[in-house]
Amino acid sequence: MRTHPRAGQLALNEELVLIPNLITAYYSLHPDPKDPAQQVSFGTSGHRGSALTVSFNEDHIAAIAQAICDHRDAAGISGPLFMGSDTHALSAPAWATALEVFAANAVRVQVDAEFNIGKGYTPTPAVSVAILVHNRELADTTPGRADGVVITPSHNPPKDGGFKYNPPNGGPAGSDITGDIQARANAYLAAGLVGVRRVPLRAATAASTTSLYDFRANYVAELDKVINLQAIRGAGIRIGADPLGGASVDYWPAIADKYQLDITVVHPHVDPTWAFMTLDWDGQIRMDCSSPYAMASLIENRAHYDIATGNDADSDRHGIVTPDGLMNPNHYLAVSIDYLFKHRTHWASGAGVGKTVVSSSMIDRVAASLGRPLLEVPVGFKWFVPGLIDGSLGFGGEESAGSSFLRLDGSVWSTDKDGIIAALLASEMLATTGISPSARYRELTAEFGDPVYERIDAPATREQKAVLGALSASAITATELAGEAITAILTEAPGNGSSIGGVKVTTEHGWFAARPSGTEDVYKIYAESFIGAAHLVQIQTEAQSLVDSTIN
Repeated sequence: MRTHPRAGQLALNEELVLIPNLITAYYSLHPDPKDPAQQVSFGTSGHRGSALTVSFNEDHIAAIAQAICDHRDAAGISGPLFMGSDTHALSAPAWATALEVFAANAVRVQVDAEFNIGKGYTPTPAVSVAILVHNRELADTTPGRADGVVITPSHNPPKDGGFKYNPPNGGPAGSDITGDIQARANAYLAAGLVGVRRVPLRAATAASTTSLYDFRANYVAELDKVINLQAIRGAGIRIGADPLGGASVDYWPAIADKYQLDITVVHPHVDPTWAFMTLDWDGQIRMDCSSPYAMASLIENRAHYDIATGNDADSDRHGIVTPDGLMNPNHYLAVSIDYLFKHRTHWASGAGVGKTVVSSSMIDRVAASLGRPLLEVPVGFKWFVPGLIDGSLGFGGEESAGSSFLRLDGSVWSTDKDGIIAALLASEMLATTGISPSARYRELTAEFGDPVYERIDAPATREQKAVLGALSASAITATELAGEAITAILTEAPGNGSSIGGVKVTTEHGWFAARPSGTEDVYKIYAESFIGAAHLVQIQTEAQSLVDSTIN
């Protein structure tokens, strides 16, 4: 991936999205239901797109909202629907459109208590926690179970919008649910929205089925049940928390106030153009808290804090900055696992560690040293949901800086990624152990080896990506990779036997995984070596050659 020459610098004025044009496009442009690029498409994190490319417009949201109503009826869900949204410019009009449809369908919607003053930004984990708390004593077949939606494209650029559905388990919806919603929504688009019920916004907000819920107060009140905040306060840890202009902007001051923590909120304002953000690696404004380019200003000012942290726009991801700089997400996952399973004494002795197939093998070595079972699953946080609910997983994490873990007592906290607790955990580690997470990672490398990890992209057509996504292990005939014997060729995740949508090849000291991109004409190569950088390059080179020969 070629780095943009101005990566890490502020955007020029002419590079900022024009918000009036974006909102106008949302309401005035209508998708062509026959164009796949303009249809509803649910990925691992819901439907995403931009009004400017006619992939996230009023018609899409009306169709999706009606499809969710239909799904709720079919699934027997009649409890409240918790609705949150982030700070992207398209989130507000999408919120209004969705509420108009939900109200017309008599869905009991609970919206943020501050929505009527133009705020009410709601992090994804706050919606997950609200769903789980409501459903805590309800059986899986109880009609009164709650579910929710979060209107967010996560860390995507300012021009984008997103809409995702969380079923009663509180986590990201599985493909069986998203497939149903997607099909229903596209049918409504094809029918010109015939069958979509809707009332004006004034009627929707005044409807008896629409009520207020204080997401922030309820989430913050529960935090001391998952993080040792007393230890952080007692140690006087100086925290710099950067919401990156996202939904946690009002959560960090509330956390500081309630628990008397020394937290400075960096960039405590919302700007839908994100003009204060530094450009990401490709020259785009992207609220990726794991990117050193997007986090450049916080990294530059890290000396002011003991621990500095960032969250993306919906706060489901974390970025951890210590005096050493920004931690690699894989490194922080390994350190978090090492710490949590040594300090959460009330977790079940058999509680395991969840990781995706493209996460670092350092996690495997840490889990083995702890005597904890490892659950390796395909990409997507939804695979961790059952284990987090029943306590068989203490921790679930993705290489893209997303994770969640159990409460102090071993019960479920959030079944969606929670960047806020991940950020606070870094301060708890420092408070209780006296060393930073980055210093602890260096200790782990002295014990288990120092891996080198990188993700790169390789060109591929739509047809080639389809072949890669459906690949069988027998299609790989190679016996060696980068000078080592191949120990496994996987097209299914070892933890649950589900398809990984690509292939993973392992050796004693390295591995690679290849998966097709869902949005670009490339496939992604994830690779890691415990030998060194030169060996990693050899793995990457041979991986691309091997995959290309297989899909051509």
